[in-house]
Amino acid sequence: MSITREQFEEIFPQLVQDLTNHCCQYGLPEKALVWYRNSLNHNTQGGKYNRGISVVDSTTLLLGRTLTSDEYFKSATLGWMIELLQAFFLVSDDIMDSSKTRRGSPCWYLMPNVGMIAINDAFMLESAIYILLKKYFRQEKYYVDLMELFHEVTFQTELGQTCDLLTAPEDKVDLDNFSLDKYTFIVIYKTAFYSFYLPVALALYFSNLATEKNLKQAQDILIPMGEYFQVQDDYLDNFADPETLGKIGTDIQDNKCSWLINQALKRVNPEQRKILEENYGQKDGKKEAEVKKVFKDLDLEKVYQGYEEERVDEIRRKIAEIDESEGLKKTVFEAFLSKIYKRQK
Repeated sequence: MSITREQFEEIFPQLVQDLTNHCCQYGLPEKALVWYRNSLNHNTQGGKYNRGISVVDSTTLLLGRTLTSDEYFKSATLGWMIELLQAFFLVSDDIMDSSKTRRGSPCWYLMPNVGMIAINDAFMLESAIYILLKKYFRQEKYYVDLMELFHEVTFQTELGQTCDLLTAPEDKVDLDNFSLDKYTFIVIYKTAFYSFYLPVALALYFSNLATEKNLKQAQDILIPMGEYFQVQDDYLDNFADPETLGKIGTDIQDNKCSWLINQALKRVNPEQRKILEENYGQKDGKKEAEVKKVFKDLDLEKVYQGYEEERVDEIRRKIAEIDESEGLKKTVFEAFLSKIYKRQK
């Protein structure tokens, strides 16, 4: 039984208070303190919390029982650390991409009086992880492991972002720069590690089940699952009903090195290639429609459906082969897969 968003959110005010108290020991002026609290609340709350909630759910499944109030608070705190990491990435990402909105509000850097102060705010969101980690986990034997895990996954995500920015700059369209190999690298490092592997790795450490074998088994399943999730995201960006999806897809206009454009480039005839060259990555609805027509003519919807079934069968096979002798549970991965298989938004 998964915890609700509301239950997860109940933990956050305590963490904001912890971070505020930490700042107070340095005598941070009131105006700066209020600014930091506002940044924490605006940038960390309001998402789906899938990553954060997954830490609590995975811990419950691994331990096979209801968590004590202390276990619940601490596993949720680890979950909020992923949400802080996500906030750090998104504030930075929105500046790099010149994005306008995030979660239905203006991006943080576009909020009144914020501007490029947002860069420093992003640093502070990341630093908050390590303040909370020290406060609640310093006495644990896996404290250094958690610290190293957060540092490594942060670096992996930044590697993925580097490759993404260099492969698909918004202001220079070059389809020759795209490839499925680059796409795979980007999605594994930019998305899969922090969104799929990190929540389960944290739950394994917290449950004292983070053996080398369990972490390896978890990674072998969760990285392909994260890749599938991103392919699915790219598919929905183009083919889903915007009302169901809750947003209007922008991958084509944003010159994204997406799964669809890479599949299209493998299949186009010279005439279709020319249409893509002339219309992809342009901030123009008519040109976007031309690209969408090529995607439709190539029947990429059917290509995706074939990919989805093949990839999910492969993931299910890996789950079935899990060795549970060191406390890892198949149910952890089944829960993840059930949330994303055939999703519409």
